[in-house]
Amino acid sequence: MKPEPLPTSTSPRPFKRLVPAPLLSLALLGLWLLLNRSLSAGHFVLGSVLALAIPLLTAGLRPLPVRVRKPGAVLRLAFTVVADTTRSNLAVARLLLAPGRRRHPAGFVHIPLDVRDPNALAVLAMIVCITPGTAWAELSLDRSVLLLHVLELDDAATLIADVKRRYETPLMEIFE
Repeated sequence: MKPEPLPTSTSPRPFKRLVPAPLLSLALLGLWLLLNRSLSAGHFVLGSVLALAIPLLTAGLRPLPVRVRKPGAVLRLAFTVVADTTRSNLAVARLLLAPGRRRHPAGFVHIPLDVRDPNALAVLAMIVCITPGTAWAELSLDRSVLLLHVLELDDAATLIADVKRRYETPLMEIFE
């Protein structure tokens, strides 16, 4: 009986198993060194150990790997979010500086969702949470309805249409 030959392919699997998220590891190492304000060998070694261990230990917490389908849509969405966040900041500042000039009461809106990708839902949650005046309140168990709290709610139907057109549609282009 002959022994089996050793595989000759140079598969990246051992590296991928040791470093499942190389960019995250680099970011963690950089953050460690920055927070400690030191480039000493001890901090570099400890930071490297943490940068390798944390992604390995938290692998089960990360959503599915991301595959961006349309990079141009990412840029368009980013510009939309910046513009909407700026506009919302100004509206919230108006409410804080002149509370008596509130135009509409706060309210909750149920937004039916077509997007199902967990990464897209996570990005939608971030967009809603960084936009002043709105807060992600609840996602239904089947991920089909988002309950959104709005600081000043004029017309629920218009808000639903805006969220679907401005955020959900581009996220579906990017992730699905």
